[in-house]
Order: sequence, then structure tokens, then C-alpha cells
Amino acid sequence: MGSLSTPESVQKLQAALHAKAKAEASYRFYALYDKIYRGDILAHAYALCRSNRGAPGVGGQDFADVEEYGVEKWLGELALALKEGTYRPHPIRRVFIPKTNGKLRPLGISTLRDRTCMTAAMLVLEPIFEADLPPEQYGYRPGRNAQQAVTEVQAQMFRGHPEIVDADLADYFGSIPHAELLKSAARRIVDRRVLHLIKMWLECPVEETDERRRKTRSTGAKDNRRGIPQGSPVSPLLANLYMRRFVLGWKKLGLEQSLGTRIVTYADDLVILCRRGKAEEALQQLRAIMGALKLTVNEEKTRICRIPEGEFDFLGYSVLQRHKERRGRRCRKAA
Repeated sequence: MGSLSTPESVQKLQAALHAKAKAEASYRFYALYDKIYRGDILAHAYALCRSNRGAPGVGGQDFADVEEYGVEKWLGELALALKEGTYRPHPIRRVFIPKTNGKLRPLGISTLRDRTCMTAAMLVLEPIFEADLPPEQYGYRPGRNAQQAVTEVQAQMFRGHPEIVDADLADYFGSIPHAELLKSAARRIVDRRVLHLIKMWLECPVEETDERRRKTRSTGAKDNRRGIPQGSPVSPLLANLYMRRFVLGWKKLGLEQSLGTRIVTYADDLVILCRRGKAEEALQQLRAIMGALKLTVNEEKTRICRIPEGEFDFLGYSVLQRHKERRGRRCRKAA
């Protein structure tokens, strides 16, 4: 969330929340809402949004407009709306960005007001949920990155996991069921006002502009009761929170031991590294657990890769190539 240094007062709050969550796995937080509209939290949230730039949402308000109006006044009005319970998120502006395969990826752009509010919520909630995320999850977490995930995949290949289920989920962000996601959040968060905020963001209508510049609004997320908007500040945390269910479910069923597997995830990118001869069964179990979570495995893109025979890319890195290079270095050292 940007490269700005976090104010000391915000750091102290985050450290206290994280320490409490880490120390007591069953503790539920019941007084968080007032932290979200705290002056230092909102100011830092706005600064983070400002550093990330980003296009305007519906209505077209940009950072220059806010600064002309007066940032302090603008944030004060947002704080008052949150405090009095009159805050309501605006519709999300949907745009489509090209993917490498020539297709288009939908991206939701919230208004600056909503992005600031979501970022403020992130500053308060992330330290709590971060304490619960298992080590298998690498995406969008403090101190973790894609390269570390790739390095872990490579390391597990060398530790006797030569078969890999390279999994793809069909529209993961758009498929996450709201009720189950909110249950995951409520396991830690008792504050109903915070849960209501999250629910409102999940149910935001989407505004699109057609080729004739006509604007239409749809309420698919609310109607279908599923999906989190890609592009919003709170979406990565919510996506991680729901993927946690899969990782813990896999372990609870004893599949890590019985199949000799290791999982590495990065947001919705997922691989299961298996002992030789176990990949087919691991794939069957993956389908079953994802079905129970109301998610769908994309069968066209999900495959089993056997190292070193098969090609395997993860998060844009050629793991097979890195495997060969490392193997070559080990052979040279042995010689």
C-alpha cells in the first residue's frame, strides 16, 4: 500500500492489534469501528491512496479536486459520516484492461472517498487477520512477495515433491460467497459496524459506460451474493482470508501427511507439490474442497506437471528453468 512511512501512532495501534491476535487465537475484537475514522488513520489512508495515484471513480473526483477543496475538511466530513453512520459507498466504476492472452480483465475503480475509507479499514484489520494467515500464503502480505513464493516452490521440488498440481480457479475474486466470507471475518471481528462496512463494499453496484457513452448500473454482486471487487484496497485481504479456509481445510483433513503434499498460494494462484504418484489424488481432493467452498476449479487451465519432464511457470517465473539452473550448479559443485 504505497511506500510512505507509517506514523508512529498508527504503528503502535497496529502492533497492539497484531500482538493481541497472535497471543490469543480465539480472541474476538469488539471495538474497532472508531479506530477506522480516527484522524491519524484516515490521514495516513489518504496519503497512501495519494501515493498510489489511480484513476477517479464515478463522479470523476480526483486528488486535485480534493486538495482544492481542502484535504483536512474533506477527511473531517468523511470521519463525521462514518461516526454518525451515514456513510454509504458509491457505485464502482468498471473498466476493462487487456490481458497478455488478448482477453480483457474487469477492474473496479472505487471513488477516492471509498478508497480512503477502505484503506483506513485495511490499516486496522490487516494486523489482526495477518496473525491468522498460514505460511503457505504469500500474496499481498507484509514482508512477502512473489519471488519468495517461487523460491519456496523450487525448494519443495528439491525436497522430494516432483509432481505439481498447477491449479487455476475460475473467477476466484468474482466467486467468493459473501456469507461464508463474512463468517470468516466474524471469527475475529465482533464489531457489527465493521462487518456492515465490509458487507456494503461487497454489495456495491457496478457502473459501466458503453460505446455510446451511456452509463448502466448492475447489482450482480448483491443479487448473487458473491464476489469481491478486483482493484479495491480491501480485496486482497478478503481474498487471502477466504483462501485461508482452503489451506486449513487441506491440513485438517490430513492431506498434507497422507499425500505428502506442500501448498504454495499467491492470492488466487495455487500449486500443490506432491510426492511421486500422489498428484492425481491431490487434484481430486482439490476439486472436492473447492466445491465445498463454493469455488470452481478451471479444468482447462489446471494440470499436473512432473518435474523435470514438464514445463511449469508460476507467477511469471519459469520454475523448470530455475530448477535446471540450480541442478546444474549442484552438479558442477559435486564435480
